[in-house]
Amino acid sequence: MEGTNQNVKENDEITIDLTELFMTLWSKAHIIILSGILLGLLAFVGTKLFITPMYTSTTRFYVLTRTTDTGNVTYNDLQTGSQLTKDYAELVKSRPVLEEVISVLNLDMDTEELADKITVTTPTDTRVMSINVRDAEPKQARDIADAVRQAVGIQIQDIMDVDSVKTVEEANLPDSPSSPSVMRNTLIGAILGILISAGIIILVFMLDDTVKTPEDVETYLGLNVLASIPVYDGANAKNKKRVKGLSARNFQKKTAKK
Repeated sequence: MEGTNQNVKENDEITIDLTELFMTLWSKAHIIILSGILLGLLAFVGTKLFITPMYTSTTRFYVLTRTTDTGNVTYNDLQTGSQLTKDYAELVKSRPVLEEVISVLNLDMDTEELADKITVTTPTDTRVMSINVRDAEPKQARDIADAVRQAVGIQIQDIMDVDSVKTVEEANLPDSPSSPSVMRNTLIGAILGILISAGIIILVFMLDDTVKTPEDVETYLGLNVLASIPVYDGANAKNKKRVKGLSARNFQKKTAKK
């Protein structure tokens, strides 16, 4: 029975602690909200001023494999073509293709820098490949994408012995940046501001072991409070002095009359 009462008491203390923690957070809600707004604004301004907008241009092509004597494409040809798309993707970032693009466009960059701008995607069970190019200049992104498609088309025909590489979609001229997302960064900044400020408040609350109320004395020290001394603020103390002074003067007057 004694163990059960002790467990109940511990659970009650935990509930009281959680309630007090919630009330502390609620009392500091304005600080938490202001922190979120401030960090969100900082993320917004930082994204606008310090992050270079990047534009993405996309081009797509289709690899046509060899046909049979009857001019038809068999199921095995389709399966083989789908499996070879990974090989085609590797050719997109091969050194000969990248060097050809740099030479044609007279780019002031090396092959590694150019490769970092290019990503290749292939939808499942298709032979359609997408080449995506990210660059700070939208026109240059488009030119690089088209040049890469043409250069890799020649490489595929020479190395993989295919019929032809057909252009499905020429590179577009992007009219809006693909990154960074100002709205997403602002939202992330606001959430981080809220979490950081709330975490600091919780940490201060957990580390604060001072006794503030008679209930804290009874709860944490197990002692009964016999009396409490009220603390007056400046205004109350000043008024109290005035009362004391008036009483003293009245006392002096009464003494003089006697």
